[in-house]
Amino acid sequence: MDLEDINTITVLGAGNMGHGIAEVAAMAGYDVNMRDIKEEFVQNGYEQIEWSLGKLAENDQLTEAEADAALERVTPLVDMAEAVADTDFVIEAVPEQMEIKKDVYTELEEAAPDRAIFATNTSSLSITDLAEFTERPEQFCGMHFFNPPVRMQLVEVISGAESAEETLEVTAELAEDLGKTPVRVHKDSPGFIVNRILVPLMNEAAWLVSNDEATIAEVDSTTKYDMGLPMGSFELGDQVGNDVSYHVLEYMHEVLGEAYEPAPLLAEKVENEEFGKKTGKGFYDYEDGEGVQIPTDQQSDFVTERLLATMANEAAKLIGGDVAPPESIDEAVQLGAGFPDGPVKLVDDYGLETLHETLTEAYEETGHERYAPAEYLAERAEAGGFYEAEEDADATDFGTIRIEYPGDMVGHIVLDRPHRMNTISDELLEELSAAIEHLEADDEVRTLLVTGEGEKAFSAGADVQSMAGDGADPIEGQELSRLGQSTFGELEACDMPVVAGIDGFCLGGGMELATCADLRVASERSEFGQPELDLGLIPGWGGTQRLKHIVGEGRAKEIILTAERYDAETMADYGFVNELVDNDELEDRALELATDLAGGPPIAQKFTKRAMLAGRDDTEAGLEYEASAFGHLMATDDLMEGIMAFMGDEEPEFEGK
Repeated sequence: MDLEDINTITVLGAGNMGHGIAEVAAMAGYDVNMRDIKEEFVQNGYEQIEWSLGKLAENDQLTEAEADAALERVTPLVDMAEAVADTDFVIEAVPEQMEIKKDVYTELEEAAPDRAIFATNTSSLSITDLAEFTERPEQFCGMHFFNPPVRMQLVEVISGAESAEETLEVTAELAEDLGKTPVRVHKDSPGFIVNRILVPLMNEAAWLVSNDEATIAEVDSTTKYDMGLPMGSFELGDQVGNDVSYHVLEYMHEVLGEAYEPAPLLAEKVENEEFGKKTGKGFYDYEDGEGVQIPTDQQSDFVTERLLATMANEAAKLIGGDVAPPESIDEAVQLGAGFPDGPVKLVDDYGLETLHETLTEAYEETGHERYAPAEYLAERAEAGGFYEAEEDADATDFGTIRIEYPGDMVGHIVLDRPHRMNTISDELLEELSAAIEHLEADDEVRTLLVTGEGEKAFSAGADVQSMAGDGADPIEGQELSRLGQSTFGELEACDMPVVAGIDGFCLGGGMELATCADLRVASERSEFGQPELDLGLIPGWGGTQRLKHIVGEGRAKEIILTAERYDAETMADYGFVNELVDNDELEDRALELATDLAGGPPIAQKFTKRAMLAGRDDTEAGLEYEASAFGHLMATDDLMEGIMAFMGDEEPEFEGK
């Protein structure tokens, strides 16, 4: 089956996950049959979709017409045969109990067309075991959405023992068509990726408190304000539901052994039905109005090391067991759990050798299997990390860009194709991504400056001549678009300030690249525009999404739909150009601005960018991140440096501590 063959999707289950998945599919243009066992269940799910679509329209994330059309595509049903009679793809989202799922698949198999693919939204149960309840294990896989499906970007696509590659590929393509980011899980393993990292992490936190090695305040202060995770471990447990974490652990304990024994503190909370926020009480009390109170000054190096060691061990089991590579683990946990950096990168940066020693000592001291180091962890600790060491970018023979260090703490990326107006090829995108990664890893660099070689162009856009031609493949075009979106997204999400120094043409993909910078300085002779529509294309590297956040939706539509050229003064009036300078001053002023930013407080700059990105489409999420970051910054050395410099009327010297 190809993606084009999927027209009707059936979602089994109308609960929180089921109606959320149905809404996502309907918004993407699919006809959706949403089925549950009782009329009241399915009607409640339908009403939740109607309410959610209304809120999206109210917040201008959809038009009223789009919301109405999406709702019309959802059909609430109780009869299984009617729900699947003409379906192409089934997503099961019923309660996480094997017996319930067995009954559902038995009934489903009898009624569904032979062509239909079955996907389960299970968060932890075995894909292989569930597939045995059907007669089509090769057309069966996991498709794990995250709660709430409308907002969460990640979908884990999980292979069962007999899942056909064709099934997995079309499921991943469907996830992309639903506007999500699929991450492949290559082997059926309890917890898959995200839960396999998070649940043992939360369990270890509970063990530390159970054994009187730390307090809840120390653990959550450490995870939130030292490790930089979006929530404290116990705060996260209450949010997820302590009963949910406990049941996932029980399953892991049963399948994987004693290393996943639930901590006594967690078991006690479940026994007392203190499940967290949903019951009003968990590790924190939500009924007295206080809720979560996490101190900003109770961080513990001991807690940091134990929790990172747990993450390192679980990552080693996933990577060494061929469940997922490091890149997939990091992407999944960043998207699914909001980690600022992936867990593999976190433990690599901390030092695998140290974390391996931490586990070894804890295992010798306690004898508990949760501290038994994985064999692959020892192997990678000796090698220096999970990620393979890359050659230094300075030694790399870049063909389309170059890296320079023109001033204190400034890394300068030069688009170096002056003979082709610095147009952007797929090779340049790949090299740009490598350069960003290299400069981000350099502790001596605090600001990125991006310019184009020569005086004619910052970048005149995509190198269409090298990308297209007779018989160009639409699939290759999609892949090129995603490559550009990914690379430009890396630049936009870079923790350091990014300055674009624009001289000459800044058109098409070049303007999309400049849009990803935090500040733009332009020479008076510069010329801007998004001419893609004149070519029968659209901006394909994020331009339809990012430009409106800088100049407003009306101006963005004007620039894109008219495909006209704009002078630098006009773009300054529109708010796209932050500073306009004489032609011969561009290089010096761009470097001066980048150098000034490099002297700023790097931790505060990082958190500012992350908070603004988090709040771009969700103000509440941005405010929550802002509050957490504000608390974290109160305990930094940089704050004291800033205060002392201010009181002494001196320039602060921030060290990022």
